[in-house]
Amino acid sequence: MGLLSFILGLAGCDQQRINELEEGVATEADVRARFGEPEKIWEARDMASLPMPGAAAEPGARTLEYNRQPAGQVNYMITIAPDGKMSALRQVLTPQNFARVLPGMSMEQVRKMLGKPMKVTTYALKRETHYDWRYLNPPSSPMIFTVVFDADLRVLGTGSVDEESVNPRR
Repeated sequence: MGLLSFILGLAGCDQQRINELEEGVATEADVRARFGEPEKIWEARDMASLPMPGAAAEPGARTLEYNRQPAGQVNYMITIAPDGKMSALRQVLTPQNFARVLPGMSMEQVRKMLGKPMKVTTYALKRETHYDWRYLNPPSSPMIFTVVFDADLRVLGTGSVDEESVNPRR
């Protein structure tokens, strides 16, 4: 019950932080003041290889990754335009983004799209690596999205399962 309260508290804090930031007005300093240091910073050239990169691939843009895994169910990508203003704030763990993960994509492309996973599991005998992310399937079903990579860290396939089936409550 304490963990659930902590997770809900994080979600509430994130929503308050998001409400305090306005696209085209907030600066990178404003974002960092509310969210802290990012997990990773992606340059525009890093994001250009993604399907539908949008403002993140604009020359001079930077995308700040704010990870809420393993306990949370969201990951945020916040794009700072070349003028230093926030141009996009996206929660990236969505069924729409998962549908963009296609066979043959590299692990790095997936990581740029979804952020750091909750868990990475290597299956040496199968020559596979599984990346898992926790997310909420709208409106509020806890799920786990898995990307299966081959030995060359290229996507073989994806899938989602109800979190309860993986981690049953006792």
